[in-house]
Amino acid sequence: MSYRHRRKFRTLGWQLFALSVSLGLSGYFVFHTIAGRYGLEVREKLQTRVSILEFEASSLAKVKAQLKNEIALLSPDKPDPDMVAEIARDHLGFVLPGDRVIQVH
Repeated sequence: MSYRHRRKFRTLGWQLFALSVSLGLSGYFVFHTIAGRYGLEVREKLQTRVSILEFEASSLAKVKAQLKNEIALLSPDKPDPDMVAEIARDHLGFVLPGDRVIQVH
């Protein structure tokens, strides 16, 4: 084998080695970009979960504001009698003596 032929083979061998390593690394990174722990599929699932949790947070904020308003109306200084009656009916299940109650089983 001549020197020139060995040099050409060595260069071809290194080129094939570098190509296979490059393809392997590229495949590794592409796979993890799509299906890895922080990949695109997981990102879509997280975005869906974020939108659901934002909706829940906004609805809870509305309920919290409503409860704060009801608590403010029930202050010990001067509670509003209509508000006390409404809260007693809605939340506690109380009724006035003249009300008709229909029980559904």
